[in-house]
Amino acid sequence: MKKNILVAPLNWGLGHATRCIPIIKALETKGYTPIIASDGVALGLLRKEFPHLLALELPSYQIEYPKNGWFFKIKILMNSPKMVNAILSEKKIIRRMVKEHDISGIISDNRLGVRYKKVPSVFITHQLNVMTGNTTWLTSKMHQYIIRKFDECWVPDVSSTPNLTGDLGHLDKPIDTIKYIGPLSRLHKKPLEKKYDLMVILSGPEPQRTFLEEKLALELLNYEGKIVFIKGKIEPKQTVEIKNHITFYNYMNTEELETAFNESDRVLCRSGYTTIMDLAQLGKKAFFIPTPGQYEQEYLAKKLKKEGLVPYCKQDKFKVKKLMEIDLYKGLRDFKTAITWKEVFHLFEK
Repeated sequence: MKKNILVAPLNWGLGHATRCIPIIKALETKGYTPIIASDGVALGLLRKEFPHLLALELPSYQIEYPKNGWFFKIKILMNSPKMVNAILSEKKIIRRMVKEHDISGIISDNRLGVRYKKVPSVFITHQLNVMTGNTTWLTSKMHQYIIRKFDECWVPDVSSTPNLTGDLGHLDKPIDTIKYIGPLSRLHKKPLEKKYDLMVILSGPEPQRTFLEEKLALELLNYEGKIVFIKGKIEPKQTVEIKNHITFYNYMNTEELETAFNESDRVLCRSGYTTIMDLAQLGKKAFFIPTPGQYEQEYLAKKLKKEGLVPYCKQDKFKVKKLMEIDLYKGLRDFKTAITWKEVFHLFEK
C-alpha cells in the first residue's frame, strides 16, 4: 500500500508552493502518494502543476500587505486575530483530513497549524530566525517554539559556510530536530540559446506585486534589449501580450519557466528565498528589488550584495540604468548538493 503524504505550503506569494514542487515529485518517485493542501494562488499553482493529485483547501491566513511597506508590522499585528483563527481551524481540519484520507505523514511549509501528534509531521522553513527589525528576538523565539512541536524541521539550505540564508537559517544553539536538506529548486540548467537579454519574474502578496509590475512595465520601456516579463498572476488561462521589445505572460508553468530562465541572460526579481534558490541552481546573474517592509527579503538582498554576488535597490529608487550594476557582481552559484530523498523521507518509514 502506498502511503499518503500531505503537503501543505503557506499561501504567501508563490514561493512556498513552488519550492514544494520538487518535494511532491520526489514523493511520487519514491512510491508515496502526495495530497496537496493550501489556499488561494498557492493552491491554484499546485493544481495546475499536479492535476492528477487530490488537492484540498485550507483556511486562508488572510495575509495582506499595506500599500506603504513601512506599515507592514502594524498590518500583520492587526490581522493576527484572523491568522490565529485560521491556524486553529486548520488544526481541526487536519485531524479530519488524516482520518478521511488515511494520511501517513505531513509536510507543512510554514503553515503553523498543519501537524498532528499521531502522524509524523515535518515543518519546512528557511527562517529559524524571523527578521522583524527591533522585534526579531521575539518573533524568532515564537517561531522556534512552534518548530519544536514538529517531529522534524527541514531547512532548504546547507549547514556549512558559505550558504544562502545566513542568520535566517542558522542558529547559535541548533535545535535537535533541524535537518539541512540542501537548496530546493524545481528548475534545471540547460544549454539553450539566448533569446532574451532580461527576464522579469514577479511574485508576492498584493498590492505590492501590482505596484512593482506597473512600475517596471513603464521603466523598462527604456531598456535596450529583449525582455520576457512574467507577472506571477495565477489565472484560469495563460495570456501572452507583446509590446515593443517586451513579451508579457500572466504566468508560466514549471516547464515554460525553466526554458525562459535558461534562454535569458539576466534576471530582475524580488529577493524571495525561493527565487534565490532557483537562481543559484541555474548559476544566474540578477538584480533584486525587495518587497517594501519585508525584512527577510531586505536582509537577503543586503547579505548577497555585501558578498559581491547580486546588486539591489529599494522599489521606489529603481531606474533602468541600475541594471548596469549586474556586471559588477559575481552572480549566484550552485552548491551542487544532491538531495538524498530516501534519507529525507526516512521519518515516514519509522
